[in-house]
Amino acid sequence: MRQKHLEILLEQVEGFRSPKPSREQYSTPATVAAELLHFAFMKGDITDTVYDLGCGSGILAIGAKLLGAEKVIGFDDDNDALEIARANAKKLGVDVEFVCTDINEVYGKAHTVVMNPPFGAQVRGSDRPFLRKALELSSVVYSIHNAGSIEFIKKFISPSIITDYKLIGFPIKRTFRFHTKETQIIKVEIYRIEKRERDRY
Repeated sequence: MRQKHLEILLEQVEGFRSPKPSREQYSTPATVAAELLHFAFMKGDITDTVYDLGCGSGILAIGAKLLGAEKVIGFDDDNDALEIARANAKKLGVDVEFVCTDINEVYGKAHTVVMNPPFGAQVRGSDRPFLRKALELSSVVYSIHNAGSIEFIKKFISPSIITDYKLIGFPIKRTFRFHTKETQIIKVEIYRIEKRERDRY
């Protein structure tokens, strides 16, 4: 499937109805979701089992299934968001499992994790449990972070490594009262991370 076709399909995904600022619940735009997923698809990583951590209304999980992943599970601790995610999956005709759980309680194994974790703008360091858990669950991770985070991410994930990354614009629509513009485009980086084990000797 071409990236543009995927983006058009993902435009149908409904976002949060009552987003919570403390959780940084910004809906991932279809343009950004399609960019991340097509990036992973072209690397051969949308295969077998794919997990979406902090899946929100399900756009990355649904997109992974549309691209042919065998099994996709989205995890989030917000039941309201998961209700929307299930409705979105049904609307797009894909079979995706959604599980309500805290990030620290996610278990299992996946070939790939895709995620758009909190950037840490409201609660500093809130992306760290997602990175830690993603590398526990899978050997390949695709994750979105604020532009300029690469050195921090490299240190935090070591000995795992960033093999590729892309700099893109992330349009955030006016969502909360403290937003002053109808749409603001921030620069973000999509990282492809490969798990590496520490040398035990």
